Amino acid sequence: MATDQTVANAESELVTQIRQRAAAVRHRMDEAARAAGRDPATVHLIAVTKFFPPEVAIAACAAGLTELGENRVQEMLAKQDVLSEKGLKPNWHLIGTLQKNKVRHVIGRTALIHSGEDLDLLREISRRSQSASCVTKVLLQINPACEETKHGFRPDEFTLAAQEALMLPGLQIDGIMAMAPLLPDPSGTTPFFRMSAQLFETLVDLHDRICPGQPKPSVLSMGMSEDFTQAITCGATHIRIGTAIFGPRPTVV
Repeated sequence: MATDQTVANAESELVTQIRQRAAAVRHRMDEAARAAGRDPATVHLIAVTKFFPPEVAIAACAAGLTELGENRVQEMLAKQDVLSEKGLKPNWHLIGTLQKNKVRHVIGRTALIHSGEDLDLLREISRRSQSASCVTKVLLQINPACEETKHGFRPDEFTLAAQEALMLPGLQIDGIMAMAPLLPDPSGTTPFFRMSAQLFETLVDLHDRICPGQPKPSVLSMGMSEDFTQAITCGATHIRIGTAIFGPRPTVV
């Protein structure tokens, strides 16, 4: 049977490992930002704890990571409850697909919803936010490569969709989330990240015309463990890193 000291040592080792890996990621982030002529402080790290147990999220907080990303609503809410009991309150980012029937569960419980993938979903978030008398921060998810297996607005439909989204009450459209195709050579993602950055500028221009009194979109969420340096070169402000910090994810059925 494991002693309390054995458990404490294992927890300490996990925190140390996460801290070291996160430091290595941040070093690469800083190098990519400087190479692009950017201030490294403008690029933020979201540590993606999806599929890992709450203990890993707790260790991430102990390692100094304050922004955590989750894919599934129920998993995020469960981890929130566990961490809150321990007095830990990181900023939670919902980065996975959000079904309309689960919107009510996340209102008021996220720092940012990255996956505003269609207008029906955005209207539901708007409706639920108004009912709760709050404003929900949302990113418009785009599908720059028009992949059949991914959600989000296609580039050719983005402008009209963004115009309507910006007028929805109860929402603060904070920017864009994009995923490039998974390619053998990460450098091949650059054209898709550049396109996403151009759509971000389109969103900012639309915002200035439609709702200039509201906070300006400032988030360009793109880049993961395989391609985050390319994303930073193209202007990413938030990168979503799981494997490079936590290692291979557990198998989930």
